[in-house]
Amino acid sequence: MIKITIMYPTGDSSSFDMDYYSQKHMPMVARLLGDSLKFLEIDKGLSGRTPDEPSPYMAIGYLYFDQLSAYQNSFGPHSKTILNDIPNYTDVQPILQISEVLE
Repeated sequence: MIKITIMYPTGDSSSFDMDYYSQKHMPMVARLLGDSLKFLEIDKGLSGRTPDEPSPYMAIGYLYFDQLSAYQNSFGPHSKTILNDIPNYTDVQPILQISEVLE
């Protein structure tokens, strides 16, 4: 299984609209990626190591696929639409990591 992790770092002047992300952006992504997307998850950052420490990430999104090629083939044709929607919910440049899920 392949996991795409999209992380939105917390910054002093950064903003993030979790409602838009969870109710509009990610459902759009799921619709565009179709059956190749096995499931998705969204984390909302609450705190860091201690309750009074800020979360290092405002949000983290996860997209799961059976194979890397499934991600590449489904994301590629829709990349412009997906990426152009980012300014609608944040002013932060996301960090993306592609991983193989071992367990």
